[in-house]
Amino acid sequence: MSRARWTVTAVAAALLAWSAYADASHSAESPRKHRVFYHLNEGGVEKARAVLVNMQNHVDVVGWKNIEALELVVHGPALRTLVARDIDAEVRRKLETLLAGGLKLGACQITMTRQKIEVRDLIQGVMAVPSGVVRVMELQEAGYVYVKP
Repeated sequence: MSRARWTVTAVAAALLAWSAYADASHSAESPRKHRVFYHLNEGGVEKARAVLVNMQNHVDVVGWKNIEALELVVHGPALRTLVARDIDAEVRRKLETLLAGGLKLGACQITMTRQKIEVRDLIQGVMAVPSGVVRVMELQEAGYVYVKP
């Protein structure tokens, strides 16, 4: 078999195998439930929008029925994007949609203290976690998939 023909055959076989796996990992028949968390610590509305678009795309492809848990951990400069009185309308809409589906949204208590922000200052649905980085560690230790867009 020529080298070019072998390469085409190998690539086709790999694509078929990947396609079958991808379909099985989140199909309606799959018993697998995903546990995933996203990590946001970079400031700015554009970064928050990008992370939330990634999360919504994730939900759209996998489906809420195949998600056991979805969490967003926010700390550092990113926490300012969750302040209710200043929140970008698109960020609020995207967060509210994800929260309605089952998203857990954790904000770092240490960051809140340093930035003089109270939980009541943040959008509804945010829960305080003692430390953002500790929460990241806990979720990783619990076997959650870590996504840092």
